[in-house]
Amino acid sequence: MRHAPVVVHRIFPSGGRQVTLRTADREEPLGLARSDEDLIEFLRRAGMPDPDDVVLGGAELVEWQSDTPHVYEADPPTDDLP
Repeated sequence: MRHAPVVVHRIFPSGGRQVTLRTADREEPLGLARSDEDLIEFLRRAGMPDPDDVVLGGAELVEWQSDTPHVYEADPPTDDLP
């Protein structure tokens, strides 16, 4: 089974998503993205060709784990406070 080379992990409770780049034998951390712009910049620095197209149109190259793609902030709690 082939995996996408870019992994955008689940949203942290405080917001943001860890981004890693899969290589042959490991995942290299690229940073904590708080927007698509951050993600594009991480991929640009890692040498990925056409990072805008990868993030905005290359679904097979990006694995969005657990949460909605392109969302970087956790949902606010819905508990009613007195």
